[in-house]
Amino acid sequence: MGAVERLVAWRRFRPVRELLMLYGIDMPAAVIVGRDLQLIHRGIGCVFHPDTTIGDRVQIYHQVTIGRADAYLPKEHMAAMRVEIGDDVVIFPGAKVLGRKGTLRIGSGSIIAANAVVLQSTGENEIWAGAPARCVGRRRASGDQADRALSGRRERKAAR
Repeated sequence: MGAVERLVAWRRFRPVRELLMLYGIDMPAAVIVGRDLQLIHRGIGCVFHPDTTIGDRVQIYHQVTIGRADAYLPKEHMAAMRVEIGDDVVIFPGAKVLGRKGTLRIGSGSIIAANAVVLQSTGENEIWAGAPARCVGRRRASGDQADRALSGRRERKAAR
């Protein structure tokens, strides 16, 4: 865990939030953060909406915005909105995840490409790119997922 990730863990204290602002990170204390969050390149320029939940082992690169698509409206006209980011998600530099009404979910294991503008929920293990973003592929199993899939294939072959 790097210095910035430690500051994120202590962000409920105002002086720590002010110190994060020196890195250009705007992460309100209301943001729920899972275990092992990685802010790659110190997360410089990242902005998070207060109603955001971030899962475990998420990697977020610099210049990422997680917020509202209707920020131009007066507060009294804004619909309730939240963003939920699943486990093992990777959000590359410059990506924007913008919710409107209800809950926008980024599925576990998904990848959001650099400079993508995500305006709708994603499925699990999907790769999203473009502006506006669309699904351009599926993420291959890696690490433990690949080992489990391989052992399952071996068991099925042995059963034949």
